[in-house]
Amino acid sequence: MRVVLDTNILISAIVFPGGNGEAALQKIIEGTDHLLISKPLLYELLEVLGRKFSRDREELSRVAVFLGDLAEMVNPRSKIRVLDDEPDNRILECAMAGNADAIVTGDRAILKHKHHQQIKIISLKSYLASA
Repeated sequence: MRVVLDTNILISAIVFPGGNGEAALQKIIEGTDHLLISKPLLYELLEVLGRKFSRDREELSRVAVFLGDLAEMVNPRSKIRVLDDEPDNRILECAMAGNADAIVTGDRAILKHKHHQQIKIISLKSYLASA
């Protein structure tokens, strides 16, 4: 399955090992699913890790290289405005550009949509329960 993980899930995987975020990332590492990421999502992730979690440049560089090797980098060609929280639209753009099967998020505003076009929007719990 081709998935976009919300940046909060990736942050959780990196900052809080042993939790559900890490379990989701492990599915990608094991090759069960295929991770899609875009530059705007990667930049957001790195910015939050640096600002809120005091990660230094070296660690941010390692995270960028790790995700660059693990994920398929997609390049959204158009901006969309479907969600009220503008940064959340970057998740939809990434999913659309990468022909994702699902977006995995804990964001209630995104989850209430259940899908965007043919892309499922599912919770982390549902994602981890899927085989």
